[in-house]
Amino acid sequence: MKIRFAVMALAAANLACASAALAAPARKAAPARVAPAPAPVPDVATVALVTDQGTIVVELDGKHAPISVGNFLHYVDAKRYDGMTFYRAMHLAWGQQPNGLLQGGIRDAAKLFKPVAHEPTSQTGILHKAGTLSLARLAPGTATSDFSILLSDMPGLDADPANADPDRQLGYAAFGHVVAGMDVVRKIWDMPISPTMGEGAMRGQMLAQPVKVITARRVANQTPAPTPAPAPAPTTTP
Repeated sequence: MKIRFAVMALAAANLACASAALAAPARKAAPARVAPAPAPVPDVATVALVTDQGTIVVELDGKHAPISVGNFLHYVDAKRYDGMTFYRAMHLAWGQQPNGLLQGGIRDAAKLFKPVAHEPTSQTGILHKAGTLSLARLAPGTATSDFSILLSDMPGLDADPANADPDRQLGYAAFGHVVAGMDVVRKIWDMPISPTMGEGAMRGQMLAQPVKVITARRVANQTPAPTPAPAPAPTTTP
């Protein structure tokens, strides 16, 4: 992927890289495996990703992105994210730093579930901001296990119904955000990059030593419950 940098066109350059930013690596088809049925999708779910570099806690918006969240939780509950890796750190040279994303997923095609339907941001209202989780894909409707965590706001990944490119009309499927451990995300993103690993747009963006997720488990939701309104003071009768 070639991106021309222009001082007066940074926004356009950001948009130009969107089509490849969350691309999922191509994999050979694998025999279908029997897997447990997915559990019902809650409005909010919290998952702790324990890596060998620290723990990342993510909150998933099942109310607005039930398909994407259900997919993520299916991998969590089946323990198929145990042993997955963060393998890609895309660094963008323009804008406020850090600028880019960290991508991970399951490298063993035999552990993948069927792809899920695409949920565009124009439907969910979940935008690609710093800390957002988003499903990686090739064409819309091909997302499986791979996802990215954004280090910066990347509006070029949002759905753009007015765009002439059908792929950019749909954008990518954001479905949650990091609530604790962005320092761990940054630490992994800052790790050494291989100059030769990766194919196509991913060449020069692959971590020299991928970071393993030891466990991925649901935990108690991190969002505090709303504080109840104080009871009205009792009135006194003269």
